[in-house]
Amino acid sequence: MADVFLEYQDKLPQAIIEQVQQHLPKGATDAKTKNVLEAVYEEYINAQVEPGDAVGIVAAESIGEPSTQMTLNTFHFAGVSEMQVTMGLPRIIEVFDARKTMKTPTMEVYLRPPYNEGKDIKIAAMRIKETTIEDYATSFSIDIAAPSLTVALDTKRLEAVDSSVDAVARILSKGFKKMKVALKGSSIIITPGKDQSLNDLYRVKEKVRGVYVTGIKGVSQVLPVKRGEEYVIVTAGTNLKEVFALDFVDETRTYSNDLYEVEALLGIEAARHLIIKEVLKVLNTQGLNIDTRHIMLVADTMTMGGDLQGINRTGIVREKASVLARASFETPFKHIINAALVGETDYLNSVVENVMVNQPIPIGTGIPKLVTKTGSKE
Repeated sequence: MADVFLEYQDKLPQAIIEQVQQHLPKGATDAKTKNVLEAVYEEYINAQVEPGDAVGIVAAESIGEPSTQMTLNTFHFAGVSEMQVTMGLPRIIEVFDARKTMKTPTMEVYLRPPYNEGKDIKIAAMRIKETTIEDYATSFSIDIAAPSLTVALDTKRLEAVDSSVDAVARILSKGFKKMKVALKGSSIIITPGKDQSLNDLYRVKEKVRGVYVTGIKGVSQVLPVKRGEEYVIVTAGTNLKEVFALDFVDETRTYSNDLYEVEALLGIEAARHLIIKEVLKVLNTQGLNIDTRHIMLVADTMTMGGDLQGINRTGIVREKASVLARASFETPFKHIINAALVGETDYLNSVVENVMVNQPIPIGTGIPKLVTKTGSKE
């Protein structure tokens, strides 16, 4: 059977050959294997683009037309109204513009056994969620006579995330150095200094509520959900670097929908893959079927320079060599004036600039140049 695959080493990409080997039934004869490979090779040849095809225009039309039919903006997770994910056209625009500030950053955290089977998954979720004193406090009370602020804590909830009342007291001592912080059972008593008034104590009460205790900063909500046969934790907020450091997290599958975070942590190839994944997820949710290669072409264009660039005037449009191509997108006067000031030359090598000056565009029949010798008039 190995000899059959060797025949197609130069005909098919290695990735396709490996996929055929994985999905081929056990015990398949050489003849059947050859028939499968021949059918795959024929499909591969038919799928290739003809020289001169306007792949950019086809991709733009294929993505743009269905995208205009999208209506759903957000997706709410059942039971948690605060958790929502931007979907539909707004998310497509977010991805293709490569926006640094997202409306709803989120992660899908895949877990190692036994957590992915549902065991202690709530504890895992609490270790991921950013928690403050307010999450563990049972009451906040101010004694006007003393004066003092008493914070009663739930010790069981603290123990579940490997923390304690002592640890919380140390955090408060560092944050409020001008005040006296003392322990009394499961409560913490905060007493103002000599130069502080009762009004200061009321202000401290509000600040104490938001003091960080445990979890990963930036992750405001967590929700365990079942995906197929395993449990996954979906988050509102993202911090991949710290999530990867957790021993129960499967870092090979966990991902964030923040393009720049993925690029910084995992590299530009991972960011390219995320662009494709996020766009296809939106399209599939909307029930739209667009050839993956169109999305791949856009992702390649956005990442071909080694860093993320949006499809806008500050991204890939700014990198175009043609003055007219840059001017055709946005702010035409600015581009033309700047080009005139430095004496820039436009060689009219691409599509847009040739359309603007009414010349044949370098695609299809516009690619070949025909040269003929004229005979004498005799």
